[in-house]
Amino acid sequence: MKANFKNKTIASLLSLFVGALGLHRFYLYGRKDVLAWVYVVTSVIYLMIFAVSLLNESLAMSVARLFPMPVFVAAIETLAIGLTDDRKWDKRHNTRSLIQSRSRWPLVVLLVLTLFITYTGFIASLARAIDLLYTGGSFG
Repeated sequence: MKANFKNKTIASLLSLFVGALGLHRFYLYGRKDVLAWVYVVTSVIYLMIFAVSLLNESLAMSVARLFPMPVFVAAIETLAIGLTDDRKWDKRHNTRSLIQSRSRWPLVVLLVLTLFITYTGFIASLARAIDLLYTGGSFG
């Protein structure tokens, strides 16, 4: 019986772009993965906080809106998936597959893009939070 091959680049792509919803976990482990459902629940909770923060302009809600934790956690998991050694990846996800993983340049570009997007988003969120905290949001 041939098992499904789990591609590391596809898992990293899913983690970067829709990882906050846990789709990369569903791809790797299926619908029975508890952590995938934790991603879904935390994303729904974050969206509810975001919706409430639009109605309530308090400082705490404005700061909570700036830090989408499911997105940041998914970005960290993107790096963890992409930096996993190919042999270790195959041992964990492709034990019964006849195909071996071979990471190429698209994965490297994806990891650099992940670092750039995550770092820029985090620094921008941090700068806006400090602006809200110390100036009341007078700079934007």
